[in-house]
Amino acid sequence: MNQATLPLSGIRVIEFSHMVMGPTCGMVLADLGADVIKVEPIAGDSTRNLLGAGAGFFAMFNRNKQSIALNLQSAQGLEVAHKLIATADVVSENFKPGAMQKLGLDYASLSRLNARLVVASHKGFLPGPYEHRTALDEVVQMMGGLAYMTGRPGDPLRAGSSVNDIMGGMFGAIGVMAALTQRAQTGKGQEVQAALFENNVFLVAQHMMQYAVTGQPAAPMPTRISPWGIYDVFSVKDDEQIFLAVVSDTQWTIFCHAFGFDDFKADERLRGNNDRVRARAWMMPLLRERLKAFSAAELSARFESLGLPFAPITQPQELFDDPHLNQTGGLAAMTLPDGRATKVALLPLAMDGQRLGLRLDPPKLGEHSEALLLALGYGAQEIAGMRAAGVVAGPT
Repeated sequence: MNQATLPLSGIRVIEFSHMVMGPTCGMVLADLGADVIKVEPIAGDSTRNLLGAGAGFFAMFNRNKQSIALNLQSAQGLEVAHKLIATADVVSENFKPGAMQKLGLDYASLSRLNARLVVASHKGFLPGPYEHRTALDEVVQMMGGLAYMTGRPGDPLRAGSSVNDIMGGMFGAIGVMAALTQRAQTGKGQEVQAALFENNVFLVAQHMMQYAVTGQPAAPMPTRISPWGIYDVFSVKDDEQIFLAVVSDTQWTIFCHAFGFDDFKADERLRGNNDRVRARAWMMPLLRERLKAFSAAELSARFESLGLPFAPITQPQELFDDPHLNQTGGLAAMTLPDGRATKVALLPLAMDGQRLGLRLDPPKLGEHSEALLLALGYGAQEIAGMRAAGVVAGPT
């Protein structure tokens, strides 16, 4: 699918963002065909140099974007930003509250110049008593009930991914697309706001409603009462592990017949799924002991042939070699900013039978500064002067 046929082809987005939430919004819009220009500080997006769990942030969330490095504290750098915005349909930002207003780049200021502009603001909290607080994914997971639900009792644990940052950016992108659709009808833009805390609340809302329906607080996932009789990780032969599930009465019949568990099938205490849930205390130890004789590969093959749910316990780096992802185009070849080749996971959707692929590798810092400045009408000598004055940066 070439850019001209992508859904957001012809939409230009100017992105003032860093870390994960704002860049995720821009990545989604870029993957869908928007022309996304990432405005970075002269020193670059701080995620370019993160270590540990943050080392993959920049490469993951900044593909299909152009980069211009600007000093927004300088009058000329701010002038360039305004000229870029004048060419745009959307501005996306995740600065601290009030930062864009100080620069005159907030929605109130920009909408006076262009009433059709859509501004996406990504924050820790939507306006209210908490909006002054500094938020991180882990902060809102702790205060929003997700860490409580993920960890064991007394041991709150954050989820193993930047779930609120990523999903918050996705909701920002959904809001932008809705605003663009409405603009086509009204001719007017608007401000779209997305926030980490409210996103986290949405994630745990099913457990809020569980309490509303049952009157009982939701138990953390490791100690919850499972709605299914068999829905567990099993330790099997050679100390391997595998997740196995039997979630319906039909599946229970298939499972018992395939493994020769006639005694289980005949036991009236295990007749229905709810019966099996109530019997887990004595049923599961017996089942675990019986399944220890099988290897994870044997169980995978048997469950796959029967159409029963199962999953190997996979580490993230092993997904680079996943046959399904590689055969279906779920991974795209990508060059990192330092020149190394890798693969990257694409958006988890197909349109008209095609995946939304990679058009631009994650950019080097200011990689497109000169081309963008030339397109705005600046001359080569003027650009050189801007470089010398520290207004703009990037490869020459």
